[in-house]
Amino acid sequence: MRKIVAGLFISLDGVVESPEKWHFPYFNDEMAQIVGAQMQEADAMLLGRRTYEEFAAYWPNPEPQAADLAGYMNGTPKHVVTTTLRTAEWQNSSIVQGDVPAALKELKERPGKDISITGSPTLVRSLLRDGLLDELRLLIHPVVVGWGAKLFTDGDQVPLRLLSGRTLETGVIHAIYGRA
Repeated sequence: MRKIVAGLFISLDGVVESPEKWHFPYFNDEMAQIVGAQMQEADAMLLGRRTYEEFAAYWPNPEPQAADLAGYMNGTPKHVVTTTLRTAEWQNSSIVQGDVPAALKELKERPGKDISITGSPTLVRSLLRDGLLDELRLLIHPVVVGWGAKLFTDGDQVPLRLLSGRTLETGVIHAIYGRA
């Protein structure tokens, strides 16, 4: 059975919003390997509406230095969890409709590699709460951002267990959690 796996850049104070504004000083070849491995292990993406809209606006015509990654982003099947969008125009995109937990369970039962989530903290929280997220892969940056959306909000309580962890040269901690 396929796994649903979320990979997120996160600050020490739990911020996941706008990592492009705070995470690049910590990005190196070691982190690129981790991010690349998660991409290689997946053949589908699961996105919340906001992340989908941001990606759909950028990836069809990215900056030249992102051209290699654009092939993956555009070519990979994307499943969008939303209650507001009726269509998904970005190539290889579809809307998850109806009973979302049932649809995602069915998606996990299809043959293939992992289903990867990037960004989409609201979606990640709901999948954790519903027991549908198999792994939470965090790249915990040694920075306090002090503003922005956090992965967890007041009232969230989900027991997890550490599957693996290591510290990168930059002080970033790569921690992989599974359901407890």
